[in-house]
Amino acid sequence: MKAVPGMGTRPTTDKVKEALFSMIGPYFEGGNVLDLFAGTGGLGIEALSRGMDKAIFVDLDYKSVETVKENLKAAGLTGQAEVYKNDAERAIKTLAKRGASFDLVFLDPPYRLKHGDKLMERMDELNLLEDQAILVLEYESSFDYRDNFGRFRMIRKTDYGETGITIYVYEKENENKTESDSMEKEEQSRHGATT
Repeated sequence: MKAVPGMGTRPTTDKVKEALFSMIGPYFEGGNVLDLFAGTGGLGIEALSRGMDKAIFVDLDYKSVETVKENLKAAGLTGQAEVYKNDAERAIKTLAKRGASFDLVFLDPPYRLKHGDKLMERMDELNLLEDQAILVLEYESSFDYRDNFGRFRMIRKTDYGETGITIYVYEKENENKTESDSMEKEEQSRHGATT
């Protein structure tokens, strides 16, 4: 796997990658993956090699985009991938307009950006996620994201030195279910009170 020239990216280490895929896979039976801050493309390429059908790679850095293309070519996976030079927020809007949807999403923003959860909520609003989609958020371990929010439920949280990883599952019906459950309970307690 070729590295991105310069010091602008922070590739996920092999040790973290191996641990990560043993938690979310290790193998997949098809589906679409989005690698949103792609860097070298290592995570998305690994997901393709473990059975995902198609991957979309997005990075704002020109060198990263070129590196992802070279790494895809070396892995013989060019035909299963699209690579875009774009800002993450603009990219997800464009993908939504195309009607794209994903079963697996990798979010590894630069550590100075603490907006991984906001991007996830935006993906929810734009209907970019399949029910039970897995989202992997990588960040500086000294920072902490919320465990559960909106339709996202944390299923695993681990630190590897200065790298923190939280894995979420997206539950499309989550909010409605919670609302209807509480209405049902309210109805039952009212019914119980009258008898």
